[in-house]
Amino acid sequence: MAKPETRRAIVIGGSMSGLLSALLLRRVGWDVAIYERVEGELSGRGAGIVAQQQLLARLRAIGLATDALGVHIARRQIIDTQGRVTHEIDCPQVATAWERVYRLLRDAFPPEHYHRGKGLLNFTQDARGVEARFSDGETVTADLLIGADGIRSTVRQQCLGAVTPLYAGYTAWRALIPEAAFPPETHKAVFPIMSFGLPPGEQFLSYPVAGPDNDLRPGKRRTNVIWYRPADEQTKLPWLLTDDSGKTHAISIPPPLIRRDAIAEMHDAAERLLAPQFRQVVRLIEEPILQPIYDLESPRMAFGRVATVGDAAFVARPHVGAGVSKAADDAAALVQALQTHDDVESALRSFEAARLSENYRIVEWARHLGAYLQASKTQDEQAAAGEHSTDAAVIAETATLDFLDAR
Repeated sequence: MAKPETRRAIVIGGSMSGLLSALLLRRVGWDVAIYERVEGELSGRGAGIVAQQQLLARLRAIGLATDALGVHIARRQIIDTQGRVTHEIDCPQVATAWERVYRLLRDAFPPEHYHRGKGLLNFTQDARGVEARFSDGETVTADLLIGADGIRSTVRQQCLGAVTPLYAGYTAWRALIPEAAFPPETHKAVFPIMSFGLPPGEQFLSYPVAGPDNDLRPGKRRTNVIWYRPADEQTKLPWLLTDDSGKTHAISIPPPLIRRDAIAEMHDAAERLLAPQFRQVVRLIEEPILQPIYDLESPRMAFGRVATVGDAAFVARPHVGAGVSKAADDAAALVQALQTHDDVESALRSFEAARLSENYRIVEWARHLGAYLQASKTQDEQAAAGEHSTDAAVIAETATLDFLDAR
């Protein structure tokens, strides 16, 4: 049967995976509309990302320039608690800010087809298509619906209600710090290099990223800071997620609502546990982001005319540095399957077969890398912690896909 001249797709979620899916579909002739539940413009707040080669290739496939995507990093180092460099390796990479990649994608998508403040209520489907109903009463029909609505996915909840994020046993304090705020000696010691600090059972990481509006000029860039710390699920995590009004938030807490005493505890711990260079970095953090770390694995990604991609289907711990690359690969596989199958449902089954095992592999590898950070561990996790917690392993395996590709 011949393909219709134009097929229509609804994308739920207007962040990275939604934009990547929508842009790739448009390039092969689909009519695509994005529906984002947040009213205002999205922001990555304190998020820096490593632009893996896979992501760069996907961006170029959409027709986007990647020459000035971020800051080029040449080396990695580990600094001990006394401030001494104990390990160094060469590892050329490009690091950028979440907002830079988002802005690149957002500007490439037609604004008249990007709908903000549109929360999905539910959807139904039959042999003719899929119908999505939104919180403002609007109903939209299409040939395909893509759930790209992240870890709290409404699409996944309707399709796989029992699949929920699993807390990993630790959190990350995150921040973006202006380069100009660094004292000269601290800037020289850590700013240009991906730098690790490894207190027992913890991991501190900093690396340079672009400044606001992708400013790459010296002095205008920023440092991305991530500090992984164990937090027991029954006691410490609820304490961290409780705001001044006494409300305990689920999954995460908005940065302005993080209590000052929780931030003060983080600052106090830095003075006790980190190298002098990193202590100075933490002193510059005024309003950090608190990110509880989760795993999420879906047994399926295809549901008739509905597919889930990116963090709506699988969430891997950040240590692999593959979050956006994983979303881009999901989107590319989905579009390829739709091009090679006339029938949407057959195409989605093919897409699922291509991506399930790869997503499982990424989540499992990220678990291994982060096992030593967990507040409590199973026997298998203790074994993984021993293998991947050495200085040599951490500096070589974090935020690179080389070891994952070799497995």
